[in-house]
Amino acid sequence: MPKDPVERFLAALDPGHRETVGARPREEQEELAAAWERELEADDELDTLDELSPAAAEAEAARRVLERGTG
Repeated sequence: MPKDPVERFLAALDPGHRETVGARPREEQEELAAAWERELEADDELDTLDELSPAAAEAEAARRVLERGTG
């Protein structure tokens, strides 16, 4: 698993969004990755999902962040 938050965030995205976000400036990618990490830490529902499927929890958090914007 990549240690860089941006790489982890990009890995959690579906392929179409990964390409779109990957084309954005690095600063914006970092903001999205930080919002993604906050989403993972703050949401108890994701904690439960993470116990069952960490990849699914990361993907759901990524979807939520993109839905909201840079948060």
